[in-house]
Amino acid sequence: MLAGSATPRLRYGLITDKLNADRLRTLIDLGGVIVSELDLDAALARVLDAARELTGARYAALGVLNAERSELERFITAGIDDDTARRIGARPRGRGVLGVLTHDPKPLRLARVSDHPASYGFPAGHPPMESFLGVPVVIQAEAWGNLYLTEKQGGEFDEADEEAVVVLARWAAIAVENARLYRDVETQRVELERAASGLRATQAVALAVGAEVDLERSLELIVKRGRALVEARAVLILLRDGDELVPAAVAGHGERIGGVRIPVHGSTSGEVMLRGQSERIDDVAARLRISADQLGVSGARTALAVPLAYRGEPLGVLLAFDRQPDAQPFSDDDERALRAFAASAATAVVIAQSVQRQRLRDTLAAADAERRRWAQELHDETLQALGGLRVLLSAARRAGDAEALSQATDQALEQIEQEITNLRAIITELRPAALDELGLEAALEALFERHRAINDLEISGRLVLPARDEQRAGLDAELQASVYRVVQEALTNVAKHAHARQVKVSVEAADERLSIVISDDGRGFDAELQTGGFGLTGMRERVLVFGGALSIDSSQGGTTVSAWLPLTMRPALPASTATEPAP
Repeated sequence: MLAGSATPRLRYGLITDKLNADRLRTLIDLGGVIVSELDLDAALARVLDAARELTGARYAALGVLNAERSELERFITAGIDDDTARRIGARPRGRGVLGVLTHDPKPLRLARVSDHPASYGFPAGHPPMESFLGVPVVIQAEAWGNLYLTEKQGGEFDEADEEAVVVLARWAAIAVENARLYRDVETQRVELERAASGLRATQAVALAVGAEVDLERSLELIVKRGRALVEARAVLILLRDGDELVPAAVAGHGERIGGVRIPVHGSTSGEVMLRGQSERIDDVAARLRISADQLGVSGARTALAVPLAYRGEPLGVLLAFDRQPDAQPFSDDDERALRAFAASAATAVVIAQSVQRQRLRDTLAAADAERRRWAQELHDETLQALGGLRVLLSAARRAGDAEALSQATDQALEQIEQEITNLRAIITELRPAALDELGLEAALEALFERHRAINDLEISGRLVLPARDEQRAGLDAELQASVYRVVQEALTNVAKHAHARQVKVSVEAADERLSIVISDDGRGFDAELQTGGFGLTGMRERVLVFGGALSIDSSQGGTTVSAWLPLTMRPALPASTATEPAP
């Protein structure tokens, strides 16, 4: 039954009024603290502490109703230690006296809770509780939960306690609503930040499509951006190679990827790629069918696998491992963000692969052109000269004249000496010894001298290169060879096609770049129509393979070939694919 009556209120009116005034000031102070708390759990804990402080209750609890408002889905307590909570066992669901407020949200004050008809009693291990005060917490005219107090020190809860707790429940409702609104706003902010981060990551990959055509660098950008997008511990990209998936790049807290190859059929990653559907994996060891250690991501527990596809063609899989900071599973938002990101990533991969294949085709074509060129040189000069020498000696031998044979021998020796000189020139063209022994500057000077002597060209050279010792440290052998070949090919084109008299050559190292300019006063040609001829493909490929650029400006007044190469960048393609003249 309800405790208290009108008589005590009249009898102790002065005391009650004083207590209410004190409590009112306390409630005002507590209200400011409670409603300013934006963390919901912290706000609820503060409400329980304030309720105990205001009423002298030993125990306090907050029961939060479920969405249907049929029972409690959360039960938060104050005053009960962990050991007692463990002995009590399962938290109440809102039956018995606790359920009275759920079905009839009005304040309820009892002298002995066990005397109420709805009381079920207490479970084993539950501390004894007699006095009881329950007040509903109402938010926007709907019951949100209930505030329960028991075991008032020194007696029963009175009307002043009830009034104070009713006011506190209103503060609690405001605090809960503020915390929920803040949580919603914070959630929206995080989602907007994630969406913006996803857009930035997708934009970065989209920009890479237009600006970065090297496959290895594109893959590196994809895994790094993808990892930042979903806050993963590591991200790995697997690319399809026939009936297998091969690790191509990894970013994050992983190890260097090895030579593992994953079959497309029968593997989880292969299924994701072939189905074209993402999969969130809560147990990597059980579901992935391959140890994460083999993929270079040791100790991974959770994963998100997203297919990479371009126009319906499966390319591979993007694997994200262990969402930071505590390896929690990936969410729906993570999956949506990574799928959108994977679409741009797939485009970047296709374009980079296409460019790589085209570069290889251009390289092979340039190498074939070089072979044809040297085969023509040997056929037109050396082979014909040797054939003429054979005819000369055969005719002298058939004549049987000692003097004629002696003259033929002398002439043959002269021709042999000339062909030796020609072969040495060809060998020098293929790989000048001066380049290896004396360095780039000496090799270029020797090249200029040969063209002056053989092709009657006036060549003026400006070579600003590091000293020999510095050159060895700053210009690796492949870079020096590429510079030499560009100049060599340009001068060969001038000698064969330009009908020029004067040539200016400038090779200068400055500001981490090596600049090459070759200009002549010849008749020029249509550069747009001749991009694949005159050895230009080989020149362009040599420059591009180091991340540089080449341009040609030609008119009736002459031609200028300009190129630059970075001094610090390693070749973008393996050295074995670089164009080398072959006999």
